[in-house]
Amino acid sequence: MKKTEGQIEAERMRALRELNLIDTAPSESFDRITRMASRLFGAPISAVSLTDVDRQWFKSRVGCGTEIPRDKAPCAEVTRSSDFLFVRDLAADPRFAGGILPESGVRFYAGAPLTTKEGYTLGSMCVLDTEPRDFSEEEARSLVDLAAMVMAQIELQHALGRLEPSSGLPNRAQFSEDIEDLARDHPGEARTAVMFDLADAADLAQAMRVLGPAYLDELTRVASGALRPMRDEGHDIYHVSTTQFAAIFPEEEEKRLRERLTTHLGALAEAARHSGLSATPGIAVGLAPFRLGETSAGAVLRSAHHAAQDAREADAAFGLYSATTDEAHQRRYALLEGLRAALREEGQFSLVYQPRIELASGTCTGAEALLRWNHPELGAVSPGEFIPLAEQSDLARPLTDWVLDAALSQMRGWRHAGLAVRVSVNVSAANLEEEDFGLRLAAALARHSVSPSWLEIEFTESALIRHRARVIANLAEIRALGIACAIDDFGTGYSSFSYLQDFPADTIKIDQAFIRTLVPGSRGSVLVASIVAMARDLGYRVVAEGVETQEVCDFLASCDCDEAQGYLFSRPVPPQDFVRWLAAGGEAERRIA
Repeated sequence: MKKTEGQIEAERMRALRELNLIDTAPSESFDRITRMASRLFGAPISAVSLTDVDRQWFKSRVGCGTEIPRDKAPCAEVTRSSDFLFVRDLAADPRFAGGILPESGVRFYAGAPLTTKEGYTLGSMCVLDTEPRDFSEEEARSLVDLAAMVMAQIELQHALGRLEPSSGLPNRAQFSEDIEDLARDHPGEARTAVMFDLADAADLAQAMRVLGPAYLDELTRVASGALRPMRDEGHDIYHVSTTQFAAIFPEEEEKRLRERLTTHLGALAEAARHSGLSATPGIAVGLAPFRLGETSAGAVLRSAHHAAQDAREADAAFGLYSATTDEAHQRRYALLEGLRAALREEGQFSLVYQPRIELASGTCTGAEALLRWNHPELGAVSPGEFIPLAEQSDLARPLTDWVLDAALSQMRGWRHAGLAVRVSVNVSAANLEEEDFGLRLAAALARHSVSPSWLEIEFTESALIRHRARVIANLAEIRALGIACAIDDFGTGYSSFSYLQDFPADTIKIDQAFIRTLVPGSRGSVLVASIVAMARDLGYRVVAEGVETQEVCDFLASCDCDEAQGYLFSRPVPPQDFVRWLAAGGEAERRIA
């Protein structure tokens, strides 16, 4: 069945739209060709002209504006006929007389069709002059060659992956090029990058696990279709990652921009609901203001992504890029990378030791080994900052291994020097979930020739919550080796004495948050006394952390608390200072007396 002119034109326009050429920024790769055409033919005007619904839009031009009406435009005739067109004098040709070109003083026109491999004519490569002139067959062939160069450039960009196959939208590479082109044409102008983040990574992984990869394909199809109307408003939409789409908006008041975007966000959510998707995505939108030429395309996307994640974490629809929170995220990333480097290099990590004092006798029963990190650029980094980062990453295992090796090596040295000190080492919940943790502990003790009775493992209450069976098995194996186990920071978080009935441990360390603010006779002191009494009744040894005053120390002794640790006795100190502290003799005894 023969296609109608309307059908052919609709297919041609679809092909033009899919190539993402209309209303895009100027490109040097096309500008080189138009400059060459102007010089080659001695023509003051040349253009790569694309035939839109009602206009001729110039992707590249020399000596003219950005567009003219399609009516009576010779480029429209080239598109209709898909053939070369030469007009010596536009004013004398009834097809074009009265059109905008002859009325503006343009008389001569020559245009070669820009035709895709599928046979769709997009427009023309044309040259124009303000005087009537002839055009030789050789010149015509040269112009046809230049049109072929334009099409080769279009096809090359398409072949190099400028469109995302799953959505048909321009991808991150095209986004980067368009940002660079805009920066050349409008340096310093303000813009706002908008990122639509379709789904939380964890939720997406779960949905794909249940529904398969077809879910992602359908999600992409629905989103790209729902966002395409933004192109009709003059905003290019880019598919910049698997579930992220981006757009560039001119500078405007944030509130007004949010109102405009809310309409598109609603359309996207509505399309998802009516698409038959088995799992409706949680969409977050990030806004990132920037200035053209002052920020790279990669940095623009990163900022918009950061803003979208801020929105997701705040359970909000929109997030505005914040340099402050971004700097915090970048610092965390830098610390993680620094931790990896510190594990490979010597000299950044060290251990300090804080003594534990038996309250009944005033003697030092051991010391807690505490990790310190001196970053080569950032200086001393607080353990409260870097240890949680390590525990949330894959660094928990190697970091604990480093601490164990350093502590066991120090213990062996002290024992050879005749110093009998039990050392406590902190391990993370992730360590206690490792199936081979007990075996690694045994291997480390054998490697350093250290008796298991010299070592104590400390872990926080969070370890008692996750993977309960595995943690219990590991703790039982560790105690079977002869290693003591202590529950650290007890009294905060998930505290429950019911856990203590099941978990094999020897010692409870009361969190310093209770001890530092403790006032004898207060409700807090009643709580601490109750914790001590209940723990001792359950057979645990009790250690109070954060003891800083003699008054608190005396109160703890009166409650039959077994041990204390804190600044009253000593700050955490390097190994040599700890030895000197021990050699000083009865400092602890005098304070306990």
